[in-house]
Amino acid sequence: MTSQDGGRRGGIDLARVSKTFPSGAVGIADISLTVRPGEFVTFLGPSGSGKTTTLNTIAGFVAPTSGAVHIDGRDVTRLPPNRRNLGMVFQNYALFPHMTVEANVAFGMHGRGVAPAEVRRRVAEALELVRLEGMGARRPKELSGGQQQRVALARALVYRPPILLMDEPLGALDKQLRDQMQVEIARLHRDLGTTFLFVTHDQGEALALSDRIVLFESGRVSQVGSPEELYERPKSRFVAEFIGESTSFTGVLRDSSAIEWGNTLLQGRNPNGIPVGRHASLVVRPEHLRISGTGGPRGSDNRVFGIVSELAYLGSHRRVGVKLADGTRVVLEERGENAEPLRFGAEVTVCWSPEHAVLVTEAGA
Repeated sequence: MTSQDGGRRGGIDLARVSKTFPSGAVGIADISLTVRPGEFVTFLGPSGSGKTTTLNTIAGFVAPTSGAVHIDGRDVTRLPPNRRNLGMVFQNYALFPHMTVEANVAFGMHGRGVAPAEVRRRVAEALELVRLEGMGARRPKELSGGQQQRVALARALVYRPPILLMDEPLGALDKQLRDQMQVEIARLHRDLGTTFLFVTHDQGEALALSDRIVLFESGRVSQVGSPEELYERPKSRFVAEFIGESTSFTGVLRDSSAIEWGNTLLQGRNPNGIPVGRHASLVVRPEHLRISGTGGPRGSDNRVFGIVSELAYLGSHRRVGVKLADGTRVVLEERGENAEPLRFGAEVTVCWSPEHAVLVTEAGA
């Protein structure tokens, strides 16, 4: 194999990588994936789906049962972590409480033969990069959670690694700090051009930060694509329901773009090429649903009938839940200027355009 992108560093290739633990539990199964130099790729999925096991296999903390890991064209499958030239940021920061910020950032460089003056220069550069100038003499207990996370980032970046691995780095922060750190991580990626591999179970983080998302399910990759691709063109019901909120209607595909749901034909796009006669789900997002109001639905619209079971004012929009006759719960979002008066128990018609609905299989193809 050769280095990707004209020799630029930071490319990763996984070739049919699997990991079975001594207990017999399967961590990951037959995963093949290419990460291009400079990409921001997020491993997303529920707990136990294999995302952290895959990251640890790339880092060298977990040895695969089969398959190969290549970094910049070099087979590193059997190399220890310290010979892979990777930066790593953990959820718990792992800072030395008795050391200053500067000493924490510099800690791993002293055994690498770096001259003291160069160590000081790199530490100052790394702290400036994460916007902690002037805080080098402080100790971790004197810092906020967000500042401690920045120290962990500086420590990982001080080596100038071509690849930075981050395992749920924002999980211990409150929402406001998480939002702030998302902005900082995105800025660092733009400024450095380093390959970022980011693990999270938070779909919002994945959508906000990623060039591409790798969605894991039960040790396998369900779908890989841009945030827009996974949100607008999911390949399975699992993907549709994990990435954002959605309502699904399941039935048999009666023609290339319609399922029979009860006694109703519901139309949608079929980008996955599901054949006629197969069971499929029609998925629609809350922002594409609307309550039939003035003028009624358009002739081509899908429509279902139910009663209002939930009303919640959320500032920028109103959340409406509608319970259908078969028990299906439909959730929609209405912007304030479009919302009409509603009451609990009111009978309503919910409409949406076929172009805003997508047909998916129950499981990935």
